[in-house]
Amino acid sequence: MIRLNGVNHLAMATGDMDQTIRFWRDLLGMRLVAGLGQPGYRHYFFQISDYDLLAFFEWPGVKSVEHKIHGKPVRGPFIFDHVSFGVEAEDDLWELKDKLEAAGFNVSDVVDHGFIHSIYTYDPNGMPIEFSHNVPGLDMRKEPQMRDAAPSSVTQEGPEPQWEKWPQVTRPTPSEERVVYPGAGSELFHGKGSRKKASA
Repeated sequence: MIRLNGVNHLAMATGDMDQTIRFWRDLLGMRLVAGLGQPGYRHYFFQISDYDLLAFFEWPGVKSVEHKIHGKPVRGPFIFDHVSFGVEAEDDLWELKDKLEAAGFNVSDVVDHGFIHSIYTYDPNGMPIEFSHNVPGLDMRKEPQMRDAAPSSVTQEGPEPQWEKWPQVTRPTPSEERVVYPGAGSELFHGKGSRKKASA
């Protein structure tokens, strides 16, 4: 069975990597753990936790987006609303709120969502972000909660994966056919033209 271990990385875009580093590394404390780049292109990674990273591409001409209220419905093509980062203690929310306001960023009041308390703000690129602390005794990962007043039949199937709903694999890729092709960054870590077989 496949076991996911977190968000390996969220990939965002910026037109000003240095300003982005100042916010995520120097204001919020996320370590800058990897940087790929060449003239006209940078791809940097910030550490959220032991398993999770936040990445930014720097592309010339990218501009900050207009601020969109977190969770406000929109119409038409759309893919991303906001990302929420967890904090370990309620006091961390207030410390973050104070740091962000002192740095000149607008921050919401602390909001009670029942199972989490959150604050909302935006990074220098206009990316809508939330910081959340779990309410003690309410961990949905351990005890899933469905409070939808009119859940669909698919929702009512419960929290566990329904593996049989999709076609089963009939031909797993044999180990001798598992080839990993070089992508951006491989030349920096492994040498140009690297090509490796995945371990079985």
